[in-house]
Amino acid sequence: MGVEELESGALNRILLAEDDDDMRRFLDKALKKAGYDVISFGNGADAFERLKEEPFTLLLTDIVMPEMDGIELARRAAELDPELKIMFITGFAAVALNPDNQAPKDAKVLSKPFHLRDLVQEVERLIAT
Repeated sequence: MGVEELESGALNRILLAEDDDDMRRFLDKALKKAGYDVISFGNGADAFERLKEEPFTLLLTDIVMPEMDGIELARRAAELDPELKIMFITGFAAVALNPDNQAPKDAKVLSKPFHLRDLVQEVERLIAT
């Protein structure tokens, strides 16, 4: 295994938080097919617990979720790991873009519905920056 493989494996870990089971399975499968190492959770609280255990490259989270919403998850995650890239997936883009919610300023927002290729392209773009 070359250094590039080791590095790319370590650099392409995605933590997915999405409470809709079908959407979570759909996104998980698409991102794994695109070559990413994906760990997924159905709520923000469980995702945050996993984030405290190991590093990830990208947090991909829905905004509206029970227990801990995506914005709270993103805020806590950014405090824990300032290098973590964050992307919100939501049907409520205005919520994510509201400056009062204190979402991390560098977070990207992808509005539902979206095509899988758009998601993968946005993830690739964000990880490359």
